[in-house]
Amino acid sequence: MSTKSIRLLLIAGARPNFMKIAPIMKAFEEYEDFELTLVHTGQHYDPNLSSVFFEELGIRQPDVYLNVGSGSHARQTADVMVAIESLCLERQQSGAPFDGVMVVGDVNSTLAAAVAGAKLNIPVIHVEAGLRSRDRTMPEEINRILTDSISSLLLASEPKGVENLLAEGHSKERVQLVGNVMIDTLRSQIERAKKQQTLSRFGLTPGSYGVVTLHRPANVDSKTTLSDLLGVIKNVSNRVPFIFPMHPRTRSRVEQFGLEPYFMESSGCIVCEPLGYLDFLCLTSQARLIVTDSGGLQEESTALGIPCLTLRDNTERPITCDEGTGTLIGSSSRLLEEKLEEVLSGNYKVGTCPALWDGEAAGRIARVVSEFFVGKPTGSGSV
Repeated sequence: MSTKSIRLLLIAGARPNFMKIAPIMKAFEEYEDFELTLVHTGQHYDPNLSSVFFEELGIRQPDVYLNVGSGSHARQTADVMVAIESLCLERQQSGAPFDGVMVVGDVNSTLAAAVAGAKLNIPVIHVEAGLRSRDRTMPEEINRILTDSISSLLLASEPKGVENLLAEGHSKERVQLVGNVMIDTLRSQIERAKKQQTLSRFGLTPGSYGVVTLHRPANVDSKTTLSDLLGVIKNVSNRVPFIFPMHPRTRSRVEQFGLEPYFMESSGCIVCEPLGYLDFLCLTSQARLIVTDSGGLQEESTALGIPCLTLRDNTERPITCDEGTGTLIGSSSRLLEEKLEEVLSGNYKVGTCPALWDGEAAGRIARVVSEFFVGKPTGSGSV
């Protein structure tokens, strides 16, 4: 097969995507048959949620930047679909069509690009396929289900994902367990991250503070729920300081509900702007505990062995609770307080890192994709 004969369109749209595409792009450097076109949809447009990740992770500048920005789920998805369809059609007309569309994760850009590709009969590859929370009130769950339903190759990060896909009727030939590619980035960057001056900048010492992230509507869109959760954090911060990189959505709700005094009254709760990947990994990797409603941080905390109190009623990543360091708290301030006490008293469970969360997932992904298109491996990766 001639050099660079397989043209792969790779889609990134939001912060969680960037940590996944970085090792994938690096892994494909060993495969001469592949030419990657990187599209950044611009779903996350804040520099600290987007462009800084490209710089820190060494991702080359996108070949195409769509700049879709914010908007309703329907508008954002539609804008990406139109743009991706137009790009694919242009490439067809130029005589250099895309042979595949690779999407990662579960954001609106993931679904939009998958639909655009599938309707043009371009095989769709979904990295992180099969994750299910069973909660269809979550936009991400809808994105996951629909993306998987139209994908030609389904690459799962954990065994439960494979089980889910097979139970939904996907053929074994189209499903592969490759491991967690986001952990590739964590493992490759952790020593570099720990050299950042982030802790000293915020007056923190390793192993003696907590990290909080909140952004999901169930936790931040109700004044009662948000104030109760923040009240627990404020009270516990008298014993262990917390740093809270505040998502724009959460900051807006805090201001709307007049909850700023929660932070003014607590010297142990440090609020800051969203951080770049290295700064944030510097914090999370050396924390005593993590309180979050983030999917990615559930995984990272398990890989790091850090107790993670997950402010959700369910999770599409059950392995973080079954094997790892995670515990589902829901939006219960009572349960949050109870589990925080377990952590601080040394009575919290000890988790293990799941199999194939070993920093080698991207190599397995590249090999499986190569086999899918070429029929045999052309690189050095192994499944």
